Amino acid sequence: MDPKTADPFSMEAGEQTGGSLTGRLWLPRGISGSVAKEWFERRRLAMRPWSAFVDQRKFSKPRNFGELCQRVVRNLDTYHSNYTFIFLGLILYCIISSPMLLIALAVFVGAFYIIHLKSLESKLVVFGREVTGAHQLGLAGGISFPVFWLAGAGTAVFWVLGATLAVIGSHAAFRELDGSDIEELVMEPV
Repeated sequence: MDPKTADPFSMEAGEQTGGSLTGRLWLPRGISGSVAKEWFERRRLAMRPWSAFVDQRKFSKPRNFGELCQRVVRNLDTYHSNYTFIFLGLILYCIISSPMLLIALAVFVGAFYIIHLKSLESKLVVFGREVTGAHQLGLAGGISFPVFWLAGAGTAVFWVLGATLAVIGSHAAFRELDGSDIEELVMEPV
């Protein structure tokens, strides 16, 4: 495997990506729909069964702060893929339940697409400098910022973070460790 393709964010100046739709848009070399699919598939395969994840018999109050910390660390390690899907689900719920946020995202994507089309016609130059792909994203963000502000995107971000912290934190703190996990974490007195 080529070392440059292993790093999805490496791209030489002026280098173009492949001929697919994602390749025609500004994306660093190696970033495409297949990378997202591979990431999603790895997460899906690493998931623990949802029946074990929500098994009510495995929940209890930790005896002390040390046990709480052990549970949180071990459960975050064990259920990280499940927690990732919970986080993505909360983001999706937040976007779908807010029509203004959907409009703001559409404005952002539309602004980026229009800027990208203009840059394909000729080099986009602002203040004597060529606008790169990252700058195009920034320009699209600047154009759509007022719409995001009106849509309450900041509130949505903090709602998603708070809900994620509450759901994942409570699960990680109150889910008992499996028998094999407890044996590994027992420390001998010094």
